[in-house]
Amino acid sequence: MFTIISQPSKAWEMLTKKDEKGDEFLSRFVYPLIGFVTIAAFLGVLFTRKEFDVEMALKSSIKALVSSFGGFYLASCLLNELWKSIFGKEKDIKLWQRFVGYSSSMMYALNIILSLLPEFFFLRVFILYTFYIIWEGAIPYMQIEENIHLKFVGITTAIVLIMPFLIELILYLLIPGLRY
Repeated sequence: MFTIISQPSKAWEMLTKKDEKGDEFLSRFVYPLIGFVTIAAFLGVLFTRKEFDVEMALKSSIKALVSSFGGFYLASCLLNELWKSIFGKEKDIKLWQRFVGYSSSMMYALNIILSLLPEFFFLRVFILYTFYIIWEGAIPYMQIEENIHLKFVGITTAIVLIMPFLIELILYLLIPGLRY
């Protein structure tokens, strides 16, 4: 995760050469990251609020878990469908899960930091760095042609960033009890 954030071009080159079998990537990278996001959301509410409220901490962790997990899967599935319809490539959900998971590293890291240190809300602007991470991975990892590079990066970045927030919004609308 540190390499994909600090040196995306080097990380994507290494990941291109790496052979990952089945769901190894999910259990080794995505699930632990989402778990850390969930734990950070729980601990962040417990230790950064004036009152010690376990109910509010549980609500926060449920919201973080569902929005991170749902955003990851929804973005992967939607991009897999667009892969065929817009870019004319063969569908490959495992490839898209890996790409979305690695591309979301900055978003997960920011969620962890901002859950534990909410007074640093201005760091939220660094979520735009996801655009650069996707830019660097599009050609070596996804084998995108140069003429559609910007289109691919724009669509992919928008979907990767918007899906977790969309899930969170739907949660707020459907389950008002999750508001705190």
